[in-house]
Amino acid sequence: MELGFHVPIFDIDGGTTAIAGELARVGAAAEASGATWLSFMDHYFQIEPTGLPAESNMLEGYTTLGYLAAHTSTIDLGLLVTGVTYRHPGLLAKIVTTLDVLSGGRAVLGIGAAWFDREHHGLGVPFPTVAERFERLEETLRICAQMWDPDDNGPFDGKYYQLAETLCAPQPINRPRVLIGGGGERKTLRLVARYGDACNLFATDPADVRHKLDVLRRHCDEAGRDYDTIRKTVIANNPRPTLATRDEFVRAMGDYAKLGIDAVIVMPTTGSPAAWIDSMAPVVPQLAEL
Repeated sequence: MELGFHVPIFDIDGGTTAIAGELARVGAAAEASGATWLSFMDHYFQIEPTGLPAESNMLEGYTTLGYLAAHTSTIDLGLLVTGVTYRHPGLLAKIVTTLDVLSGGRAVLGIGAAWFDREHHGLGVPFPTVAERFERLEETLRICAQMWDPDDNGPFDGKYYQLAETLCAPQPINRPRVLIGGGGERKTLRLVARYGDACNLFATDPADVRHKLDVLRRHCDEAGRDYDTIRKTVIANNPRPTLATRDEFVRAMGDYAKLGIDAVIVMPTTGSPAAWIDSMAPVVPQLAEL
């Protein structure tokens, strides 16, 4: 099992002027640890599940990933996850392509249906119904696949999006893996089976994750997709591992490894996320043995 880091909080010791330097140290610490994944959220206001108010610091995700691309050299970079409502899909494909080229082929498109109505309304971004957001998500996945096909620069005519050309030059160095976040059994996991290279589930408990994976397998069977070609990841934040509970955390992850989970993603604390990541480095070889 591999380890990844997800940084959702930008309330950094030293204030706003310290954020850039701390994030550079985050990239260095994550790579030095042997982790394989580094991500940020795709939000414009801070979200309540972090325990912080909306007024807390939040950076735009793809700009932040571009900065980290210049401060890292090996780790995969993505958002966990891109909200489908925030960017036109043709522009999104171009943004992720740019990240891939400038990072030397390390971009991952993490994507989901979006959910935070306050930031949509606050910044004037349309917030369609759940059903429409999932329909837009499916069209976006199709558009990105067409944009990343060097042999298909033709039009795309969907219900919500119409593109006269799907020209994308340069093409990505490595076609970005598509990671679809969420465990919705009727829609999200069906989209994983049809379009995803990876899924991301909440590590609520092994029984729940086993059930979600069984549902994903059924969707794969229906779609004629090889279940084993999909990378399975979980995000674990309850409880968040600490210096004192690292061994306990590794033991708990063993149950997920037995289910075929390829990677677990954890979230640093406030203050100095780089220091916290340094403290988690011993976990990487322990997880690799699971």
